[in-house]
Amino acid sequence: MNLIQYLDSRLNHSGLDFEALQELLIRLMSYGVLTREESQTERDLYDRFVRLEEIVTEALALFGIRVFHDRRFEYVRLYPPGSRTPDADSTDDHAFGGGMRVRLSQHEVALALVLRAQYDKALREGKIDERGYAIEPFEAVSLAMKNWLSRSLPEKATERKRTFQRLRRLRLIDYRDDDDVERSEAWLRIHPMIVDFVSSEAIDALQRSDGGPVSQTEESAAAASPESEDVP
Repeated sequence: MNLIQYLDSRLNHSGLDFEALQELLIRLMSYGVLTREESQTERDLYDRFVRLEEIVTEALALFGIRVFHDRRFEYVRLYPPGSRTPDADSTDDHAFGGGMRVRLSQHEVALALVLRAQYDKALREGKIDERGYAIEPFEAVSLAMKNWLSRSLPEKATERKRTFQRLRRLRLIDYRDDDDVERSEAWLRIHPMIVDFVSSEAIDALQRSDGGPVSQTEESAAAASPESEDVP
């Protein structure tokens, strides 16, 4: 019995075929994250993942890729070998230098740190919606960047948009339109997975830095993320 035949025999109990599993694995490997609320396509794929979670986890484990599934907020995120998942106590000994490990830029690291800090603030104040999102105006994020890190968002509009777009592709935030980035009164939603993406240790380091340069906390933030998937 070859691997595909073995998988087919496992899939018989789920009512799904190998092509359905293959499509799900390709999507996960391509995007690195799956959020049920994102779109109808991701809703269908997430529901399929729930049915095939054991098989998917085993298949990806062959490559040392870990799967983190948050059932409360209904999202799945892949972590490359050597990364620490939110539910793991330690990392693997082996490093990994493949395509899933693409470091965030300094602007993206700074924004991720501030978004985590703003999410924690909203959590303390009870300003989290029923789906776990914190809703913030872009202006508040910009002010928090100055207060926390003594720095501004990228000066060029194209770079500002690119920074927010990258974190949106990672499903850390959501907003209506790319032009919202330039509207101080526009709002964005911070996904609860920001808590898993940026660790408490990174925020503690940020607080100890008393608003110092992002480089003082970049290493902690980068270690907290899965070396950031390159999401197309």
